[in-house]
Amino acid sequence: MPHFSPDNFETCAIGMLLGRAALLKDRILDWHLESEGVTAAQFKVLIIVTQYQVDTPAEVCRYLGLDSGSMTRMLDRLEHKDLLVRTRCPTDRRVVRLALTADGQRLADRLPEIGAAAMNELCGALAADELQDLERLLAKVLLGAGDPLTIRRFGDR
Repeated sequence: MPHFSPDNFETCAIGMLLGRAALLKDRILDWHLESEGVTAAQFKVLIIVTQYQVDTPAEVCRYLGLDSGSMTRMLDRLEHKDLLVRTRCPTDRRVVRLALTADGQRLADRLPEIGAAAMNELCGALAADELQDLERLLAKVLLGAGDPLTIRRFGDR
């Protein structure tokens, strides 16, 4: 259903609001993760690997919308921090598998606590029912666009 036209696009704020909310979320996550020595971008990779059992760089790229060069640099940093390791699949040397190290698992175990604190800070101005409405509406938008991570989390409603 079209909601926007060239005539009303100048007064539309949805794109700006979604973008600003994403930036603010990342800044808040960065602040909460500072003591752990990781960034919000690295947090997202660790979450995808741990909560969604994604174990290849190609899959992480698809989930996060990153190009392979950016992903390689991100994985290099996480490996340098001894949070994950990359190993070649013994049956298909073209495939690289990701696995958390012991330090990576310890951090992964804390990510829900860190993430919850950050999201509480981000969404603290909302009442519980408003937060549910916001999540439901954002999920509806993303499901309508065929976002794979949202489909995996909420199903193809």
